[in-house]
Amino acid sequence: MPSREPVQNTHIRQKIRELHGSLIDIVTLMNRPQRDEALVREAGIALDRALFPLLVGIERRGPIGIVDLAAGVGRDYTTVSRQVAKLESLGLAERRQSAADRRVNEAVITAKGKAMTDNIDAARERIALAVFATWEADEVDDLVRLMRKFADAMGEVSENPVAP
Repeated sequence: MPSREPVQNTHIRQKIRELHGSLIDIVTLMNRPQRDEALVREAGIALDRALFPLLVGIERRGPIGIVDLAAGVGRDYTTVSRQVAKLESLGLAERRQSAADRRVNEAVITAKGKAMTDNIDAARERIALAVFATWEADEVDDLVRLMRKFADAMGEVSENPVAP
């Protein structure tokens, strides 16, 4: 008896393993310590590699609770708290109580930290321009649009998991 599964689902099922493989490759590349070191070097800044993703996370997502920051980088809360204290001692971030919930400590970027992340952004842009040098503009547009759509859908599913 022929399958009654929509043709779209059949196509998606065939592509999931390939998509997963691509994501593993991307995550592996993004998590390499050498990548962060190269970006820090390209940005012309002096920053411990362990502090780099925290500084960027605070700038992108801040003010952000220390617990949420730790979850976002996959590290223990106490470790991240010590590392944010280091960023604070360097004048790159500040810790404060959340205005919404005084029980929550949050991190916020300082002007000095923002200047550093601006240098990181400029370095990231130079590297990305080399990556996309042979891409057509519409290919880049499609990638950005679809990655945003994918990230949003993944977030929705993780917040509202499908029952087994």
